[in-house]
Amino acid sequence: MKVAVVGATGMVGRMMLKVLEERNFPVDVLYPAASEKSVGKEVTFKGKQIKVVSVMEAVEAKPEVALFSAGASVSKEWAPVFAENGTVVIDNSSAWRMEPEIPLVIPEINIHAVGENSKIIANPNCSTIQMLMALAPLHREYRIKRIVVSTYQSITGTGVKAVTQLENERQGIRGEMAYPYQIDMNCIPQCDVFLDNGYTKEEMKLVNETRKILEDDTIMVTATAVRVPVVGGHSESVNIEFEKEYDINRVMDLLSSTQGVILYDNPQEKKYPMPILSHDKDEVFVGRIRRDYSREKSLNIWVVADNIRKGAATNAVQIGEAMIRSGLLG
Repeated sequence: MKVAVVGATGMVGRMMLKVLEERNFPVDVLYPAASEKSVGKEVTFKGKQIKVVSVMEAVEAKPEVALFSAGASVSKEWAPVFAENGTVVIDNSSAWRMEPEIPLVIPEINIHAVGENSKIIANPNCSTIQMLMALAPLHREYRIKRIVVSTYQSITGTGVKAVTQLENERQGIRGEMAYPYQIDMNCIPQCDVFLDNGYTKEEMKLVNETRKILEDDTIMVTATAVRVPVVGGHSESVNIEFEKEYDINRVMDLLSSTQGVILYDNPQEKKYPMPILSHDKDEVFVGRIRRDYSREKSLNIWVVADNIRKGAATNAVQIGEAMIRSGLLG
């Protein structure tokens, strides 16, 4: 199998290479692709140094699958070119997520959305992925009526420039700024740009992607997304109102038996999810599970995951794995 990784030199692209290797994805020939300025550089895969090629070179190689993590503009331009050449594109950007005919997929939840003619498949936003990994089994059981979510998002979601800004600030170095404000010892209540409705694009992704993935436009979602000086994982405080009454022990059972979710909840022993625990892991951690006594049929949970792995690279690779198992790829 020929596999291309477009955006291979970026933070998520490098993680895609790592995850492909870790999970022993059947890569016979790898085409790491990036912008012209990165062509000729080398990336490491399975102990070997492989030269970065141009995106056009990757297209011409006709890979069976191309994993994209190079931004929405690159995806808009090149994903259709790969697809027309017979390649299945799994895209990590926001470019295709809300296109009606493009599947938006978390494999554990809605791999059924991918069909024989699916040539471009969208990877959801990192915050959406971890939230719905926890909420999907609860929605199936109790039907979700409303979600209120506040996110505490790692700087790695912004990229290398943000990590450098934080490191510089902690060392007292003046440098290039990824954010309009200092991030060290601070919280910035803005992830992505503001829209006309007063919400940011990141917040509206949580609204729209949730409805599309759960296939239910009646779910009401409101979100506040905050950038915090953390490296290695996003955290979310999620309040859920159900249509049906729930049993807290059944909620625990549902979460503990959900593939890809780890129930990590024992307040008496100060056991609860934190980004430092999720770093470099593929599972979504859920804890602080408790009834919301201010509103009927409502629940509070705390959800943490590594946004570069399950929130991006791992989910994309898992889509490819599921397509191989179903005979849609390879």
